[in-house]
Amino acid sequence: MRTEFDRELEERLVRYTSIDTQSDETSPTSPSTQCQFDLLNLLVDELKEIGATDVRLTDYGVVLATIPATADHPGPTMGLLAHVDTAPQFNATGVKPVVHRSYNGGPITYADVPGLVLSPEDSDYLATKQGHDIITASGTTLLGADDKAGIAIIMATARHLLTNPSIPHGPIRIAFTPDEEIGRGVNERLPADLGADFAFTFDGARLGEIEYESFSADGATIKIAGVSIHPGTAKGVLVNALHLAAKIIATLPQATMTPETTDERDGFIMVTTLNGNAAEAEIKLILRDFERDGLAAKGDLLQQVCAAVQATEPRAEITCDIRPQYRNMRYWLEDDMTPVELARDASRAMGIDPASTPIRGGTDGSRLTEMGIPTPNIFTGMQNIHGPLEWISVQDMAVATQVCINLAQLATQPKK
Repeated sequence: MRTEFDRELEERLVRYTSIDTQSDETSPTSPSTQCQFDLLNLLVDELKEIGATDVRLTDYGVVLATIPATADHPGPTMGLLAHVDTAPQFNATGVKPVVHRSYNGGPITYADVPGLVLSPEDSDYLATKQGHDIITASGTTLLGADDKAGIAIIMATARHLLTNPSIPHGPIRIAFTPDEEIGRGVNERLPADLGADFAFTFDGARLGEIEYESFSADGATIKIAGVSIHPGTAKGVLVNALHLAAKIIATLPQATMTPETTDERDGFIMVTTLNGNAAEAEIKLILRDFERDGLAAKGDLLQQVCAAVQATEPRAEITCDIRPQYRNMRYWLEDDMTPVELARDASRAMGIDPASTPIRGGTDGSRLTEMGIPTPNIFTGMQNIHGPLEWISVQDMAVATQVCINLAQLATQPKK
């Protein structure tokens, strides 16, 4: 079903995804990459153009804006968030969005990568989108609908509300954040600067998904100092840091505790990078679990593995530093499910039966919720994110936009 938002959402997503905004966890700046400013500055201009107020770009790289209240009794302030950065795990430079209009239900091929195929046989969700307008990249990059679809949805909502002041709603605060993909999207100053009583991230997947439960997450860095010497005289002296790194990785449970061997409520330990040489090596890992004790157990296991490998070679020095990243938003939202119920009601108003499944990941809402602003996550339609087969339905985005507009109106109504 075509809507008044389809063309706008398509144009916005194509425009936004064409801009390189890949984040970089090795960078100390905020945003972590200069290219994110290309989209951040564009959004500042677009927000001003459609009539938003209080538009500014903070010194920590977040675009903030206000949609003023129109209701006689405006009620609480609602926040809407999406992130501008794209994942560093796959090429995101030179994205060429491709619109497949009125999808025919068959395989989708890619102009830049012959042989790459997106098939409904491999995606039960794609099989339900016949007749939709599907957007993909050209095969050599990810698309970046994560989370530029969320940006497009929020911008379309903002434009609609600002040009239709007869729609009653309370004050709405918008935030477009950098560096969500590397766990640094929520600066410690953001909750106060946002000034919302509750908020929503538009960073979810299938139509109807309202998520209020995420992984709890830690990051780990293992550093290995070996003993370096010329290989020609190395016997009995050389301690190869890379060999010890390989031993640590091999000792971790491969068959039961990696992302590719787990699903649903199972947590995991994932090696994300290995760098170094014979003298020094560094392993970066992420630890995930839905429960605090499960996350702590994975940290203990990692420490035990490092200690065991250290014991085999006392001449080396192995350190393991584990640091918190974010925590399951359920820990706080379960005490007050009001924003979750608002999102469910906004979806039901569209004839959608909402579903809540745990996010096998995290959002800016995970950190915001922990920091005092309850922030569940709402669907956009994005699929196969962080890879070349990423795709999204324009019509799913249009439904999410109407849900967002419904949220604005429902938030002004008193609790029943």
